[in-house]
Amino acid sequence: MRAIVLLTRVILTIVGGVAGYEAANLGLSYASLSNRYSLLLLGLGIVVGAAVGLVLGGVVARQVFRLGAWLERVTARVSAAALLVTSLGLVLGLGVAALASLAVRDLPVVGVFLLPLIFAAGGYLFAFLAYTRHVDIGRVLGFKNIGADRSGGDHPPKILDTSVIIDARIGDIVPTHFLEGDLVIPAFVLEELQSIADATDSQRRARGRRGLECVQHLQDTYDRVVIVDRDFPGIVEVDAKLLKLAKEMGGGILTTDYNLNKVAQIQGVTVLNVNELANALKPVLLPGESLAVRVIREGKEEDQGVAYLDDGTMVVVEGGRSKVGQEIHVQVTSVLQNPSGKMVFTKLAS
Repeated sequence: MRAIVLLTRVILTIVGGVAGYEAANLGLSYASLSNRYSLLLLGLGIVVGAAVGLVLGGVVARQVFRLGAWLERVTARVSAAALLVTSLGLVLGLGVAALASLAVRDLPVVGVFLLPLIFAAGGYLFAFLAYTRHVDIGRVLGFKNIGADRSGGDHPPKILDTSVIIDARIGDIVPTHFLEGDLVIPAFVLEELQSIADATDSQRRARGRRGLECVQHLQDTYDRVVIVDRDFPGIVEVDAKLLKLAKEMGGGILTTDYNLNKVAQIQGVTVLNVNELANALKPVLLPGESLAVRVIREGKEEDQGVAYLDDGTMVVVEGGRSKVGQEIHVQVTSVLQNPSGKMVFTKLAS
């Protein structure tokens, strides 16, 4: 930003100096002054013009920078196809307005005043129609994978973080059509996945490659996967960038990260936690129900055994320490639900 302000100030200082010189020279044409006073007036005009340009340069540069930041935030919610179709509509509207202006420009008195109204109304009307129908127009023009704007209308975009991509269960959820709207994958998340895939540790490298394969799978099976080349150089943490992007786009975050889930809730950002979804879809077990489980190891407490259901739910069996390796029938005594998952406490069936 400092470079932009400095460059703008230099340009406007030069322009202001030239304008001051021309203004002083114009004033000399109406006054009869000696050469000494003429040079003095010209110098004063240059100094005043340059000073005004210097001051205006800083103001103009800051306003332009703010306008650019505002446009960036607004356009981040709109797809490239929507911007392109809207621009085509604006150009078409101005062309139609130019043709219409031929009929009114020669009208006495009011003709010159109608021209701006015709151009403004024509450009706005066609741009508005193009934006509201940009999906249909884009498909007619042959654009592929064109959807609604990134705000998703009634379906805000879902921004995927690194953990949910590495988890890869999102690839199984998407084909069920429970998720609607755009799935947004930021470029900085892809960079983090690539760095994990290039790690020296074999397990970490395998997780990164699984994440990259998940991204490719999503692109092949879902036509509304959007790669957003948006970054925040002033922010180092990927989680903080995700929260910033979610606020700008008005979307939610898809994650399996418990800490990111909590921070997002504190900041008022919508969170879709795949682990919470998985826990909600686990079968409901009530005290008194019977189960058939295989005890695979000893528990922490005395005489406890541990088994697992098909969905990964831990089952603690009282009196099951001696049954390790055996398939037994147990009876549910209680169910404990916590943020990390569900635990079922049972006893040996009589």
